[in-house]
Amino acid sequence: MWHRFTERAKRVVFFAQEEAAGLGDNYVSTEHLLLGITREPESTAGRILQRAGLSMDMIRSEVEKHLTPGEDRLGHDMQLTPRAKRAIDLAYDEARSLMKNYIGTEHLMLGLVREGECLAGQILKKMGLELDRVREMVVEIRNSEEIGEKSMRIPRTWKTDTGTQMAGKDLLEISYLTRDEIDAIFELASRLKIDAKTTRDWRVLAGKTMAMIFEKPSLRTRVSFEAGMTQLGGHAIYLAPSDIQLGKRESIADAARTLDRMCDIIMARVFAHETVVELAKHAQVPVINGLSDLEHPCQALADFFTILEKKGDLKKVKVAFVGDGNNVAHSLMLLASKVGAHFAIACPNGYDPLEKIACASESFAKETDAKIDIVRDPVDAVKDADVVYTDVWASMGQEHEAEERAKAFATYQVNSDLMSKAKPNAIFMHCLPAHRGSEVTDEVIDSTQSVVFDQAENRLHVQKAVMALVAG
Repeated sequence: MWHRFTERAKRVVFFAQEEAAGLGDNYVSTEHLLLGITREPESTAGRILQRAGLSMDMIRSEVEKHLTPGEDRLGHDMQLTPRAKRAIDLAYDEARSLMKNYIGTEHLMLGLVREGECLAGQILKKMGLELDRVREMVVEIRNSEEIGEKSMRIPRTWKTDTGTQMAGKDLLEISYLTRDEIDAIFELASRLKIDAKTTRDWRVLAGKTMAMIFEKPSLRTRVSFEAGMTQLGGHAIYLAPSDIQLGKRESIADAARTLDRMCDIIMARVFAHETVVELAKHAQVPVINGLSDLEHPCQALADFFTILEKKGDLKKVKVAFVGDGNNVAHSLMLLASKVGAHFAIACPNGYDPLEKIACASESFAKETDAKIDIVRDPVDAVKDADVVYTDVWASMGQEHEAEERAKAFATYQVNSDLMSKAKPNAIFMHCLPAHRGSEVTDEVIDSTQSVVFDQAENRLHVQKAVMALVAG
């Protein structure tokens, strides 16, 4: 369960083990967890205590009144007491209610307060920390200037509480991302989305420039990246296919070396995946894959961020993809396996996801308890699904196959009958643009179950998070 803990939360648990061992205990109880929090005063939980007027020394002194030191047992394995386990279970519950897919120190604090009969809960209540007030402080701190000042830098907590540092990292494939990095992107996207509704200004990329290379035209990719860069205080330069002609007018390597002397990020929407790989090989600045024939990682991140918003715990979600095993399906499958979701894809024979993608997904799934299914019957895929997803049958560059593909996918249309096979509260997703009447009917894409425009909006927030993290 510890893979979802931020680095600070993990340190709190480690410190709790040290505190227990130092007292001669062979278990970790709630009071040890509270002592662990006092050793992380810069954490969100530490700031909650300080905001409530409680010093770390004051908390430690109160806890130690109830403890009897024994022989130091440092080095022995420490087991959680039932109450400590319950406090951590409650921390998970608090994280879900706050739409967070990670466990931070603030959630541990909430768990301790909720487990009111434990020693730590009694001490915190005695010192005036009521559950509703602690929840208010968590939200206040997360959305206040203490977390993200109106400055020209990325707030320090993005790289500590999220447990990751992505500065300078390329994003070419979902497999490049660790689970901590995925959680960091989702957390930051959530903050940015909330603040987009307020007067809050996040000009963390002021003075920075992104080159946007387009071999394929796009509405959502161009607008979301360009608007996002502007909202973060930076500038984006659109480079149309005729402006560079990668590999024709000049080599990909030379273009990469030129752009990294002038820009801070390169985003590329290309035909061949080898193009973004070559760009990243020769550029010293981060390269983001805006789409290639192999993957569409930013789309998948926005999609799972949307699913997280709508459905909560990703490990309890089944995503059914109906259609071609294309680049979007590849990224969704890989991301599902990374976050522990159930992913089922229904496609005709000959249109499966690439074997290397399926194998990689299965490998990641073994670590997260995810489930990956490749089936032929759309009904089998959609049964009990929380999410039903489809994409065009012929992607850009496959127009010459459109007629053949239309025949192959004729029984793979997402219509009201197919949607009825999913859970009653299932949502419908499509990365757009949609060919209405082909892969999806109007009655589905325009229904109340459809979240396609929430997906589209979330491209903006998720890509802002990616750009801020890799270029900050």
